Amino acid sequence: TALHLDDAERSHLHVLARRRPGPARRRPRPQRVHAATWDLLETLQQTCRPGFVLGRRLDMLAHNQLAGRLITDFRALPAAERNQARFVFLDPHARELYRDWNRVAADTAAMLRLEAGRHPDDPALSALVGDLSIRSEEFRRFWSDNKVHRRTTGTKDYRHPLVGDLTVTYQALTPGDDPDQILFVYGTEPGSPSETSLRLLSQWSSAEADTRSVTAQRLGAPD
Repeated sequence: TALHLDDAERSHLHVLARRRPGPARRRPRPQRVHAATWDLLETLQQTCRPGFVLGRRLDMLAHNQLAGRLITDFRALPAAERNQARFVFLDPHARELYRDWNRVAADTAAMLRLEAGRHPDDPALSALVGDLSIRSEEFRRFWSDNKVHRRTTGTKDYRHPLVGDLTVTYQALTPGDDPDQILFVYGTEPGSPSETSLRLLSQWSSAEADTRSVTAQRLGAPD
């Protein structure tokens, strides 16, 4: 209380205080998204809601088509680059996409520091922080602030190259089978210009998917 900590900062402090030296941990198993979560992402797609799943180290584990169109299609990236922090700090598109990039970047670094407190022996996380520190001056600055952040609910402002400015609300949920995964569900205010923009983006995404499907069939691609 004297330190005026929020819930995320208090939890982070308790994790650090309880830490005891011990044997090196084994490398954690690769994370997998449960089939029910994939089904939920598809349902969100049908209701015009972007959805995606972040795992340890802010790795992008899954997203529906609309989230890929709104943010970026992580599935088109090499596996090692499918990471939210890498996107925010190293992809030039992110600086144009987020209307308040500095706030998003600061929150992203703080989320990563929260991960570092929970998984101090994760060599992949250490490598990620090291790489971002070398390649991004902004990341070094935000990381040195030593802030932690846990996303629960809020809003985010985008300046999308196809549909312009829009504001989404988000809710962060934890799938029951893996506490190290976070499911983000985006929405917009009913009747707002942002809802119209998101529906337009969804229509373009569907039309593009249909075009790819027809092209694959003409090329004789396997089902």
